[in-house]
Amino acid sequence: MARVQMSRGMKIKEAKAYVAEKLQVSVSELTDPVIMNEVRTELGLGVITPLPGVPKGIEAKFNIAKVLDLDINSVKRFRERASL
Repeated sequence: MARVQMSRGMKIKEAKAYVAEKLQVSVSELTDPVIMNEVRTELGLGVITPLPGVPKGIEAKFNIAKVLDLDINSVKRFRERASL
């Protein structure tokens, strides 16, 4: 939420609605750890406890940037340096 709030200048309520829409879940499901673990795994957004075959680190950040339509500095720098 914080990344969306800061990058898009939204209040917390707006940021929650934006993220819920992008992840195709309800706002109340954003706080459910079981549902969010499944969503994060399906979308490749990384999980709190790393699992084999689930994106982690910069790969997860790339996916987060894509799914939430955000500019993430580390992703931007990686693309510039890797000429992607």
